[in-house]
Amino acid sequence: MSQWKPDSWRSKPILQQPTYQDKAHLKDVEGKLSSYPPLVFAAETRELFKQLGNVAEGKGFLLQGGDCAESFDEFNAPKIRDTFKVILQMAIVLTYAGSCPVTKVARMAGQYAKPRSGDFETINGVSLPSYRGDIINSFEFTKEAREPDPSRMIEAYHRGASTLNLLRAFAQGGLADLHEVNRWNMAFVENNPLKSRYQDLAKRIQDSLEFMDVMGINSTNTPTLHETSLFTSHEALLLNYEQALTRVDTLTGNWYNCSAHMLWIGERTRQLDHAHLEFFKGIHNPIGVKVGPSMQEDELIQLIDALNPNNEAGRLTLITRMGADNLEANLPKLLRRVKQEGRKVVWSSDPMHGNTFKASSGYKTRNFDAILKEIQQFFAAHEAEGTHAGGIHLEMTGQHVTECTGGAYKIGDEDLAEAYKTQCDPRLNADQVLEMAFLVADHLRSN
Repeated sequence: MSQWKPDSWRSKPILQQPTYQDKAHLKDVEGKLSSYPPLVFAAETRELFKQLGNVAEGKGFLLQGGDCAESFDEFNAPKIRDTFKVILQMAIVLTYAGSCPVTKVARMAGQYAKPRSGDFETINGVSLPSYRGDIINSFEFTKEAREPDPSRMIEAYHRGASTLNLLRAFAQGGLADLHEVNRWNMAFVENNPLKSRYQDLAKRIQDSLEFMDVMGINSTNTPTLHETSLFTSHEALLLNYEQALTRVDTLTGNWYNCSAHMLWIGERTRQLDHAHLEFFKGIHNPIGVKVGPSMQEDELIQLIDALNPNNEAGRLTLITRMGADNLEANLPKLLRRVKQEGRKVVWSSDPMHGNTFKASSGYKTRNFDAILKEIQQFFAAHEAEGTHAGGIHLEMTGQHVTECTGGAYKIGDEDLAEAYKTQCDPRLNADQVLEMAFLVADHLRSN
């Protein structure tokens, strides 16, 4: 890797990239981004690396979640706050149940690019370039809107900076106080149709906080009860943007991608000899890679060796996305091989992408029970193989949307139109994702 440079990827084949017509404009935007301040700092990234190292060693749990794709139009403080709140609510449940620290990583402040199954979309006989996320083009189905525009990278940068600024204020300014977070959870449980299922755990958390108060351990004298750490992540799909925000750390001399603390490679762009893998080889961030049902044991070991040649705990997270009907047949053999080879990785479950289908109403959706089933199978496979089920990775929102069916409120196909707001994939809403946290807590307790 002594020959690696941030632009080494440009000599490799690349997939899932837009075609910019104005190359001079693209170069100008890349130059401006290269001169802008970093969005995150290397010291923060190293702290996440350390926490994920503990997860890899079985001493922690990773909670990663947020929007399928962030939207310029829905960029506002209440939406950021609501997603932040629901991540904290999930984290306190999982921390108590698992008796281990939970590392919180949001899909925020940069999740603006999305891979697509085809380069073009056709509606009523008209074909236009596919919508690839707000950092590239616009969702509206017009020729002008779908033209990739380099200046959108500048807008994504500024929105990412504003999002990070607000997240840091929330994390350190009192919104993360555990007493307040658990009061939100108690309200969720009280209003839930299946509240008897979750009341015991919520009450025990409340009792623990009250006991600490009696003992003099409170938010005034114990900062960890009042503030928290939240890291950011996104799929590093648009490499023009990622290269422009990659900088040398003055303390270590290492290259860091400063657009987010953690980045991952998707299932469609993880080819061993392609550009995305080349770019990821040289950055020192914690990184992830999506692992689908087609992954074979030898291929996975080659991928691990390419991305984590020094076998550092915390460097690499394997995010499985196999589907509830495929995981049992495919994951155990991968767990077994990675364990036999002694590779240090974090195993995390993405139960969303493998369980997507089109409802009778015409909406793309996911079913709560299928998502839960894949998570349950994920834990069962790790238990059988003697490995550590290290985390979950969810597409979710703090808003009360109707995009996934099922859950305690029994959202049906006929309910999807009520508040279907996503521009890409369906997300669990605030109630569904909190319910999922309480159910995952059962597995953490047993483990």
